[in-house]
Amino acid sequence: MNNALRHLDQVATQQDATSPSLEQQRREFSQRRFMAMPIAGTIVWTIIGIVGALMSDYYAVWSIWIGCGSIFYLGAGIAHFMGEGFFQKRQYKNVFDSLFMSAVSMALLIFAIAMPFAAIDHTSVPLTVGILAGIMWIPFSWIVQHWVGWFHAIARTFSVLGLWYLLPDYRFVAIPAAIVFIYLISLVVLARRYRSITVAK
Repeated sequence: MNNALRHLDQVATQQDATSPSLEQQRREFSQRRFMAMPIAGTIVWTIIGIVGALMSDYYAVWSIWIGCGSIFYLGAGIAHFMGEGFFQKRQYKNVFDSLFMSAVSMALLIFAIAMPFAAIDHTSVPLTVGILAGIMWIPFSWIVQHWVGWFHAIARTFSVLGLWYLLPDYRFVAIPAAIVFIYLISLVVLARRYRSITVAK
């Protein structure tokens, strides 16, 4: 990790000699609220759970594919109204924005693993997508130096896996419900984290 941090610092320096140091950029990145994306995820997985409870597996599967693909766009819209502003113009390009977006892209590419399994067993979709879509929380946790990302990713992985085995007839309802519950806990933690940052200022 230290080598990776030094490499990022070199890249940042090469891009713009007038940019703040990497540690300053990390501090600036970490002082944001980060509420929009979890709110979007909570909304989407709630809808997925409702579809899973009321409609056939065919629609439940499509609700996961379409819903998870729309979380980023919904989150960007929510961020605009909450003042988080994903696409706000800044004096410099924060390296950690690029790092986090790389983590998001990585998670999306891993969705390719889920597709062949879905063709064999469509009930694998809430398992694979539910876990894969949560791994981006780990690099987020490292960047902001807070445990919430580790909690979200680990709790999500084990709860999704456990429910997939324990409740095979309710996979499209129980798994989204667990993910929503973990999102809600994460939102509370993020809100408290942001409050402590603003008080510290």
